[in-house]
Amino acid sequence: MYEDKVSPISSRVQVSRLPKNGLEIIVEADAEQREALADEHDLRSVETFKAVLNVTAWRKGGVKVAGRVKAVIVQDCVVTLEPVEQVVDEEVSGLFLPEGSKLAVPTRSIEGEILLDAEGEDSPELFSGDFVDVGQLAEEFFAMGIDPYPRRPDAQVGVTEEEDEESKGPLYEQLKALQKKS
Repeated sequence: MYEDKVSPISSRVQVSRLPKNGLEIIVEADAEQREALADEHDLRSVETFKAVLNVTAWRKGGVKVAGRVKAVIVQDCVVTLEPVEQVVDEEVSGLFLPEGSKLAVPTRSIEGEILLDAEGEDSPELFSGDFVDVGQLAEEFFAMGIDPYPRRPDAQVGVTEEEDEESKGPLYEQLKALQKKS
């Protein structure tokens, strides 16, 4: 997580006060927060944003966050630059361990290199103090669900015959002449 940057939908949960069965957190962005999210992620607008997260204690002093983030956003079509409405629906999951936890020590090879499993789960994030920002985690998964190349279903890249002829250039003419000779 980004320690130096506060999410517009920041929602900090106190780790030491988690109920035994966990805690349900609902993060629903108001108009100001949605505008900040749109600015942060270069969107025309964020029409709705809601994250429903279950926060539970995990191992020794750790926290497990699971849930879902849903949003309706408006972006610019990459072809026509007209508005495109998209739905973001992402599963959220994260594990957090306090700094200095023995569980946070990475597995190392005999040579001392850190071993990572590309197919395995992500390593737990470290946190300091007594709070974890589940709103920021929800924003990270929201960002992953944004289509980087939104396109209207009816958008087409078209080239007129005149533009097509102009774009061919002298090499095209030479190839065309070679083709006629064969």
